[in-house]
Amino acid sequence: MKTKLYVGNLPYSVTDALLRSNFSEFGSVATARVMMDRDTGISKGFGFVEMASAEMAEAAIAGLHGVSVEGRSIVVSLARPRDSSEKRDDNRGAPGEFRATRRTDVGYGTGGYGGGKY
Repeated sequence: MKTKLYVGNLPYSVTDALLRSNFSEFGSVATARVMMDRDTGISKGFGFVEMASAEMAEAAIAGLHGVSVEGRSIVVSLARPRDSSEKRDDNRGAPGEFRATRRTDVGYGTGGYGGGKY
């Protein structure tokens, strides 16, 4: 059974290949991915590694948690699953859509640009 690990506080120079090679010392790595900012393409400073077994994942946590990489002490832990019960932002509809139905500062006579309270 594959086990997913969270790797945080990474230097921005770390790549997917470097992450994979460092974790492969502790066993078979299924996937290794550094999360990148969508707009700038720069690393967000964290990533995820999927190890082939729980034993390999525990060995990687024991061996790499707290290790200094380019002056930064990295964090390695079991990844938590996404919480599917998280409430979605009420002002967002479909991707790229913004609804102002719940905003109180929209329209004439409510203040702001183009209108003001009289």
